[in-house]
This record gives sequence, structure tokens and C-alpha cells, in this order.
Amino acid sequence: MKFGVFLPSARNGFTISEAAPLYDPSFRHNLAVTQEAERQGFSFALAMMKWKGFGGTTGYWDACLEPFTLCAGLAAQTETIELIPSVTLLTVHPAACARMVATISDISGGRCGVNIVTGWNHLEYDSLGIWPGPDYYVRRYAYAAEYIDLVKRLWTEDEVTHQGEFFTLDRATVLPHPVGTPTIVSAGQSPKGLEFTVNNADFSFVMTGRGNLARYTETMRDKAAARGRDVGTLPLYAIVTGRTDAEAQRLADEVVAKADRAAIGNIMGSAALDTNAGGSSSHLQAALSLPPEEGNMAFMSFPLLCGTPETVASKIDDIVAETGVPGIMLNWLDYVSGIREFGEKIAPKLKH
Repeated sequence: MKFGVFLPSARNGFTISEAAPLYDPSFRHNLAVTQEAERQGFSFALAMMKWKGFGGTTGYWDACLEPFTLCAGLAAQTETIELIPSVTLLTVHPAACARMVATISDISGGRCGVNIVTGWNHLEYDSLGIWPGPDYYVRRYAYAAEYIDLVKRLWTEDEVTHQGEFFTLDRATVLPHPVGTPTIVSAGQSPKGLEFTVNNADFSFVMTGRGNLARYTETMRDKAAARGRDVGTLPLYAIVTGRTDAEAQRLADEVVAKADRAAIGNIMGSAALDTNAGGSSSHLQAALSLPPEEGNMAFMSFPLLCGTPETVASKIDDIVAETGVPGIMLNWLDYVSGIREFGEKIAPKLKH
């Protein structure tokens, strides 16, 4: 099993509640998180990117570290864990993305991948003056396919000349090439997003409850196999533990009760503008009233694993048995202590 950590590289991590720790992101915190994850045997750490946050009483995601420079710093002070910065496609040229990954790959000895973020929050890109217009909602995966094809070519070819719908390159180079083949991940959940992932990525990050996760994983597996590819599905989960199941549930209920309604409302308003049905934005809108175990918005719509370490381990085993997923990406209210507890008290109890 691959276990990964969704780094707290933006304000307050992934919990939208006044009951959760409130903090600005820092390199020192993310380094402590990543080094603890490495000590506990985690496979990867992923850094998100948000150019404009959602405000509210908690200032949710109003501060965010740039993921490539963050991962470069982490690469220099880690040994084994894979580092996956997120690229927001509209803000970074594919040659720049390819070169940054190649550089971090050199620093880390081949431990750098990339997470493809097509971008559905047009208010975020409006703030930078680069939103292409409403047709980007439906064309963004065509843009992403041309983008990642160029990145891959730049990683393997000495020169790249290309005349496409979105990009023009004339004998472009990215040398030295990355060490090995960088891992490519994508979180597209809509039908178009799934097709993009099947054709271009190695792993798919997905936010969904257990029932839909089994269906999504099977669909991804079958579509990838039909193309002669192997694409793994890595679901996202939050963890809240306690000395008893009841204590853990009380903590989770408090997070939901003290949810930052203003920030959540701003997220919902942005998600409602996305015309690409069935994707991450649709999931966020549906998550407003879901129970925490299925992905309440107080936990950024990530389903919750709640209980004692023994209970959480049992729930993870059940998820793997039902869905066959090759790994899980996790987040916590308190990252460093949560990762340590996972490694020392949860992981040893896992059967898979």
C-alpha cells in the first residue's frame, strides 16, 4: 500500500472550521510534516497550489506556499519520500513545468512527480487576469492533454518542435532530463477528467464516499486496461482519532458544528460556475450536507476516517478489500502528531 500526505501548504490545511488549528503555511511546518512522514514509511507528499483563497472567519487558503519551490526545499532535506508539486496549468508554461520537475528530480535523485491541475475556479484566475473565458470549462482537458504531452516530450527528447492548438515550440529543450520517469497524477473526476487521467497519468486522486469509490476504481481500472495502461486510484481521506470511538466522533462533530460557513459559501459559489458536470466542483457542491464519513465540506469534502487507531485501521482494511485501491492520501487536524500516530499505532494493525 502507498500512503501519502496532502501537505498543509495552504492556510489551515484541509479543515474548514474554527474547531481546527488555524495557521499560516510555512516551510518549517511542511518540512517537519514531510520528514515525519518519511520516518513513518509514507510513499509520497503532495503540495497543492491556490492563487486566491476563500476567506471566511478562518481565512481559508488565503495564504499558500508555491509548490515547486517548496518541494525543492523539501527535496534537499529528505532521502526517500517522493515529492509531488501541483502545477496550475494556466499559470505555468509546459517547458517551465518540465524544467522545474527536472531540477527537483536532480536535487532529490529522481523523487519528483507532478500533479496536473486544470483549474475550474475562474475567480482565482480572474484575479491574475489570465482566465481564458467560459469555454475553458469544457476545453480544459484538451488543453491539459496537449500540455502534458509536451512535458513528457521535453523530459525525453533533446529538442521539441510543436505547432498545436494551444502551444507553439521551436526546438525547445529541457536538459538535463529528469532522473527516471516522473510520476504524473491527476484529480479529474468528471467523465472528461477520467478520460484524461486514463490516457495521461499514473494515478488518479479522487474525493468520494466508499460506495462510489468502488465504482470509480473499477471504471478507471477497466478503461486503463483497455488502453494497455495501469492507472491506480488513490482516494483522499481525513483522519480524526481519539482514545475511544466516541471521543473521536465528538471531535469530528465539533469540527462540523463550527464549520466556517462563509468560506464554504465562497467555495460553493466558485464551484457552481463550473459547467463541466460530474467533476470535483460537482462533488464539492454535493458535499455540503453529507455526513463526515462520506465527505462533509467541513473536511473539504474528504471522507473521514474516525475512531481509535484500531478502528481507523479496520476501516482502511475494509476500503482496500472493497475497492482494491493501491494507496490512500491522508490529512489530519494536527499533521505531525497525526502522522506519528499513524505510523506507530495504525499502520502496524493494517492487514493490507
